Amino acid sequence: MERLEVLKTYKIYIGGQFPRTESGRYYALKNKKGQVYANVCLSSRKDFRNAVVAARAAFGGWSTRSHFNRSQILYRIAEMLEGRKNQFTEELKLMGMSAKTAGEDVSDAIDRLVYYAGWCDKYQQLFSTVNLVSSSHFNFSVPEPMGVVSVIAPEQSPLLGLISVIAPVIAGGNTCVVLASEKLPLSAVSFAEVLATSDLPGGVVNILTGTSAELHSHFSSHMDVNAAMYCRNSKAEVKAMQENCAFNVKRFSHWQYNWKTDAAQGPYFINELQEIKTTWHPIEHIGIGGAKY
Repeated sequence: MERLEVLKTYKIYIGGQFPRTESGRYYALKNKKGQVYANVCLSSRKDFRNAVVAARAAFGGWSTRSHFNRSQILYRIAEMLEGRKNQFTEELKLMGMSAKTAGEDVSDAIDRLVYYAGWCDKYQQLFSTVNLVSSSHFNFSVPEPMGVVSVIAPEQSPLLGLISVIAPVIAGGNTCVVLASEKLPLSAVSFAEVLATSDLPGGVVNILTGTSAELHSHFSSHMDVNAAMYCRNSKAEVKAMQENCAFNVKRFSHWQYNWKTDAAQGPYFINELQEIKTTWHPIEHIGIGGAKY
């Protein structure tokens, strides 16, 4: 009898752990010949809620890390991805990419992590200001991370697009819950393994697999999510998410780019997921004899 291959079931990534979906559901991935080559968890609303709890718990520690330390950690993720370059290239080929395109995609993803590692301790200088006021005060405006960001990642760019949206979120001190590509999810789950073995604290990035049709409303309506990002092209889902975000004044971003170009990276991607905090401080005047007034 012909031997039946034991297919891997790829798990989700929540709070630094790799649980199975609580729903027990999965879906099969097929190659161009119609052959099943992997099983993938079909995440539920409960999985998303668990991921938000993990992201919220991690936010306090991650947002208060020094900017330089966040830079070191993003660079470490790039190092880990570089060491597994061949694995990611093979997975992208398995999902239908040519060898040349797959290799370029992995290299570009590594470079994008290094790029945002460089911005971690610089974007505040770019976007902070000292404001002119008419009263006797110093007035400063500085960007601060928004909190938990829900991300529906690009469908057709399963690695480079995924990293291009995660990197600016965490470079700015936010934590996130990410829905990976539905049809091309393998590299996202393998990237979770890279995160788990890097210096990134558990819960900063949480990665789910499943369908946007089922989960986009939860990604945009959960009351403990501070911002929602959508990177696909369904006009109906964009409209539904915009309406849901309005209920508790979440910031909604619709990012669609050619992820291979320079237009798909930059400090403004970090700044889009920041809130501006303005601080007033009275100016002390020193008089004769050291008296303050």
